[in-house]
Amino acid sequence: MDEESNMAAVSDIANTTSMRSLERSFEILDILRRSRVPMRLTDISIESGIHLATTQRILSVMLHYGYVSQERYGYTVGVTSMINAYAFHMTNSLSQISLPVVQELAGASGFMSALSVRVDMAQVTILRIEGNEPARYLLPLGELTPLHLGGARVLAAALSPEDIKELMKDLPEFRLASGQVVTRKDFIKNLEIIREHGFVYSVSERELGSASVSVPVLSQEGQVVASLQVFGRAADLDESKADWCVVELKRASSAITKRLP
Repeated sequence: MDEESNMAAVSDIANTTSMRSLERSFEILDILRRSRVPMRLTDISIESGIHLATTQRILSVMLHYGYVSQERYGYTVGVTSMINAYAFHMTNSLSQISLPVVQELAGASGFMSALSVRVDMAQVTILRIEGNEPARYLLPLGELTPLHLGGARVLAAALSPEDIKELMKDLPEFRLASGQVVTRKDFIKNLEIIREHGFVYSVSERELGSASVSVPVLSQEGQVVASLQVFGRAADLDESKADWCVVELKRASSAITKRLP
């Protein structure tokens, strides 16, 4: 092997090592994100499958940049995640375009209004505006919530048949907050109804006594890029009010689509 080829091989090895370190950093960050409590170094190492010394080195770098915090009982996600969330909100075109529309929707309906997107097989709310009416269930910003419950079914309805199978492979049936049991067959049939009517009205699915109405937001090419929702107490957001909300939601969704690049 000549000198030039040898240098190229060394460079490839270095690049591969750097990429693997980066992947491991994201793996550790994902583990901390999913944990609801601080995690000890040994627990992070075991769950990630990364050697203890390597885990400690990665955590030290992430601590330096604020992606990880170290508390008395272990490691948690750091404050840099909040800084990145703010940067996302300020620079993401969908969020910026939707903000005035969602504000207007909350003002007109009186209900809490939100914009959510799909991440893998879950929903993440990226924008939420409080309404005048109290909401029994508060959809957390940035938290992964399942696609098979509530307004997130609008996003599930846009999945391919293969993705729907993947979503439901470990869910032969599931129970709503109301106690109702939904089978896989019922769920798939419900997705067909959502596609046909273009909205979903849910009551007591995630939280007993809560209700929501959700519609899809489409790209210029007609692809579902987000869901637009209003939330309230079931007593306030009854079927007659939901019918009015569907009209307003579809109007708002269309306004967002027209402004998207």
